[in-house]
Amino acid sequence: MPTAAPEPSARRRRVQSAETGMAILKALARLGGAASLTALAQAVEESTAKVHRYLASMVEEGLVVQDVTSQRYVLGPEAIHIGLAALRQCDPIRAGEPALLRLQAELGVTCFIAVMGNRGPTILRIEEPPLPVVVNVRAGSVLPLLWSATGQAFLGWMEGEAIDQQAQSDWDAASAAQRMLLTDLDATTASPIDVLRARVRAQGCATVRDLLTAGISAVAAPILQHDGHVVAVLTALGASGGFDPAPDGRIAVRVVREAGEISRALGWVG
Repeated sequence: MPTAAPEPSARRRRVQSAETGMAILKALARLGGAASLTALAQAVEESTAKVHRYLASMVEEGLVVQDVTSQRYVLGPEAIHIGLAALRQCDPIRAGEPALLRLQAELGVTCFIAVMGNRGPTILRIEEPPLPVVVNVRAGSVLPLLWSATGQAFLGWMEGEAIDQQAQSDWDAASAAQRMLLTDLDATTASPIDVLRARVRAQGCATVRDLLTAGISAVAAPILQHDGHVVAVLTALGASGGFDPAPDGRIAVRVVREAGEISRALGWVG
């Protein structure tokens, strides 16, 4: 005889149980991966008795471990395995493709995602409008660090000796005329690269007008991975006559928002 289908209320109770369990795990992650029973109960707004029952089941499954000394709960090996599997799927290009399509459709501009290659910022994925701006960039193009919005975004969020040396090399090789193209940065500036880096960070994005190519403006924002390190840069560019690169302009706001969404998809929670 066929088994009767569960009553809707029973199915709903099972869903609620799953939701509660997931809420506890997410709260534990938000609390840094280690928390007391009381802190977890407060975070999910449930009684300590109820949360303890869920935690006991999670301990049995290896999702949570209770420290015998502090009695705090920490994420267990199974939770770590799940997290590592998710991290292995964190591809900024794949995660960013919907954003490229949205930006291109909504703003009517060329958009691309670049990563830092061994020769510099390198375009990996590009979307162009039906009537693209005539500019010599395509998948595989390498952009300068100081003279492009993409490069400046990497400079603003990347740290380390390698990028500092590359930036200094680019600055030293530039002509006085090139240096003067960077607003407020000239040959007399004590540390022009530091000034540029600080300005980009303060704006939340890099913006250029007629810097790399006359008649072309661009806005670029960093894509961050789970630990806050920049793994890629999202850039929009267009003809200067119809492209507003202001940091608080419509284009910059959209690019920064989309880069933030991609970053959150990669596990960044800052």
